[in-house]
Amino acid sequence: MTLTRRQLLKTALGVSLAACLPLPLLTAWSAESTSANTLPLAIHSEGGPHRLDVEVAETASQRQRGLMGREHLPETRGMLFRFEREQPAGNAFWMYRTLIPLDIAYIDGEGRIVAINTMPPCESSAPQECPSYPAGAAYHAALEVNAGYFAERGIQVGDCVSVPALAGFCRPD
Repeated sequence: MTLTRRQLLKTALGVSLAACLPLPLLTAWSAESTSANTLPLAIHSEGGPHRLDVEVAETASQRQRGLMGREHLPETRGMLFRFEREQPAGNAFWMYRTLIPLDIAYIDGEGRIVAINTMPPCESSAPQECPSYPAGAAYHAALEVNAGYFAERGIQVGDCVSVPALAGFCRPD
């Protein structure tokens, strides 16, 4: 049996090789290819790859709803917000009707984290009283996870988000 170079590397490293997003390339991904509309991700930091299963919000209504009303998010779960075009640095997320504290990582078109914010729940029933959390840098996607997730794992700006389901691999700096 002949193994491909990718299979040999995968076996030798004991990890799945992943494609560093460019997030626009995720358009080839189909929700039908995974169960429950989730996509496996890995975040590459000095502490090693951190794996998550994320729900994908790619339509305007899915992005608007986000994680609203959730009382719990499992530790290894999150939500990936995908955009067809690069979003300006001033575009922001908010926590209206979101019950759990979240971290958000804004991700550029090369799959690099360009900003991270922690967002506490907004206790107001008036949307205009909820603060917003702009990226401060242009981005193509945003990843929400439980608050503290990034800090606890040493994940920071510059780290790479990869998609193991795609060919290739991410080369963290």
